[in-house]
Amino acid sequence: MILVALGSNLAGPAGPPLAQVQAALDALAARGVAVLGRSRWWRSPAWPDPREPEFVNGVASLRSALPPAELLRVLHAVEAELGRIRGRRNAPRTIDLDLLDYDGRVVREPGGLELPHPRLGERGFVLHPLAELVPDWRHPVSGLTATALAATLAPEAGVEPLENTQR
Repeated sequence: MILVALGSNLAGPAGPPLAQVQAALDALAARGVAVLGRSRWWRSPAWPDPREPEFVNGVASLRSALPPAELLRVLHAVEAELGRIRGRRNAPRTIDLDLLDYDGRVVREPGGLELPHPRLGERGFVLHPLAELVPDWRHPVSGLTATALAATLAPEAGVEPLENTQR
């Protein structure tokens, strides 16, 4: 299973943040990456500065014949298409696509691809949608399920679903 986190807190070519994350899924599908499912869209405060615009976040499951590094290049191309400008870390952005997991592989390329995503277990805006989409997914290193990882987080103000039903 391939899992990708999506997030946006700035308008871009597709429109406001909610339109940006949906456009990212459409752009992946247009490039031959099958979108198998997604969580609901969630809202979360910007971090580290909650005064910045709030984020729309979600997690999608994908299918692709591309190897992980190639898929990461496709994710970066979609980000560029949707107005992502890489500047300072954790800056507001039009779109953010993070490769969370690729079939349970563990990869550590210095200065490059890291699987599973190294900060996956710290982020409520990733873990809550992940646990919703695939509650029994297991972290390739810790072996903990998405549900168990989400349960380890302290409650986070403002991390809540935008939609009433899962997609």
